[in-house]
Amino acid sequence: MMKLKSGRTLYYGKGDVMTYRTCAKPLETAPVPESRYTGCDNVIFAHNVLFSVSGESLLSSFTQGDNSLVVATDSMKNFILRETAAYEGATTEGLLHFIAERFFAKYPHITSIEISGDRIPFLPVDVPGPEGLQPSGLVYRRSHNDHASALLSLSRTEDGCEVTEHRSVLSGLQLIKVSGSSFYGFVRDEYTTLPDSYDRPLFIFLDIIWRYNDVKDALDSGNGAYVAAEQISDIAHAVFHEFNTPSIQYLIYQIGLRLLARYPQLAEVGFESNNRTWETVVDPAEELKPGVFTEPRPPYGFQGFTMTREDLISEGEQS
Repeated sequence: MMKLKSGRTLYYGKGDVMTYRTCAKPLETAPVPESRYTGCDNVIFAHNVLFSVSGESLLSSFTQGDNSLVVATDSMKNFILRETAAYEGATTEGLLHFIAERFFAKYPHITSIEISGDRIPFLPVDVPGPEGLQPSGLVYRRSHNDHASALLSLSRTEDGCEVTEHRSVLSGLQLIKVSGSSFYGFVRDEYTTLPDSYDRPLFIFLDIIWRYNDVKDALDSGNGAYVAAEQISDIAHAVFHEFNTPSIQYLIYQIGLRLLARYPQLAEVGFESNNRTWETVVDPAEELKPGVFTEPRPPYGFQGFTMTREDLISEGEQS
């Protein structure tokens, strides 16, 4: 939410700007034990961008109908599309910062920018090669699974701009664990109809948000500190597999501890989760035996949680 010095909210912008950039700089990341991911070729570097601006000079366009300083949102769209071609980096966060920085340079009356981008994932297909199946390098398939996102808020400074807020996100992760989750011991009173469950299939929708100690680590710094959403996803998979969890709350706490341990460059990790656990039709006779389930009724439970390095330190001290 962008505000003027007076405290008044003022912004406008353009959404659903689809940028399908090809042949961006390949991304390389440091390996972690839970993931095979060490980077990608970025042959297709595609994003859905949301862009908005603010500034005291724009107030008259609202109060007086004066458009003399209004940059049309169609011009914003063209600016984003064309400047994406000039970007020489490899990360979503770097692209967003590059576009904002150039927009500040082009339009000196703009004092604040908020820009976000959802990565549109395309995965390489395997085709026959001299040594068996291998990635095509030419043909890719659109993925509708979880994806990376990022948001930057920036303000103009005397010598350019500074990032005032940032977040990187893994959006839309959906995981089902067929056994090894439970939920019991919760408050029981006259409103309680949910039975205790000592082993249940647990289906979660999960977004994971992280912030860096130094945002430069997300902006193509070249120091190997960039954290890839693909590795975040793989770590979440591994923790879900390893732990027999008594609740979603405990699960996301364990994922957060692992992420903070793997990435000392992160200041904070956050979670937004939904419980989408199936309703049982035919109960399995025992663990990993056949069962039948169906979609849950529309109301769903959700959780939100953030963690900092202090949680990791505290956990270490308790251990």
